[in-house]
Amino acid sequence: MTENDPLAALERRVRKLEDRLALLQILASYGPGVDSGAATATAELWTEDGTYDTDLVTMAGRTAIADMVTSDRHHQLIEDGSAHLQGIPHIQVTGDNAVVTAYSQLVLRNRDSDSYRIWRTGVNRWEFIRTAEGWKATHRINRQLDGSVEARDLLGTAVNGTPGADREISD
Repeated sequence: MTENDPLAALERRVRKLEDRLALLQILASYGPGVDSGAATATAELWTEDGTYDTDLVTMAGRTAIADMVTSDRHHQLIEDGSAHLQGIPHIQVTGDNAVVTAYSQLVLRNRDSDSYRIWRTGVNRWEFIRTAEGWKATHRINRQLDGSVEARDLLGTAVNGTPGADREISD
């Protein structure tokens, strides 16, 4: 097959679509994993040495990520009623690496009523590598959308390729 071969071109297009679908499935799996308390399934979204960097703590490795899911604090969220929601992501695939940027929200049930509130809204940059077991996260950074430059830069990098490109907002 040559570069101009229609079959080869179709195979490349199908692989790109399969990659994007697999990455979407990972993001779609995170919320149900953490909200059901499935610590092993959640941790296995990452490589063995993958990291999850939140504004509160950085977890290094699957064990630390699983421990977060089984922690008393997290189980209180589950028992109160929580929903970790991921927005439609921006996906960039380059060979065996990918960067996925998406909004996230943590919705909690109010203890005093039968209503819900958005507790946190953030931006997430997931970095992935293709492994023998499929796509795995190597690094996830989550920053709250609180007006900070860091959170805006995560968004800007997804669409501009450069943090703060064309920024008109004063810091």
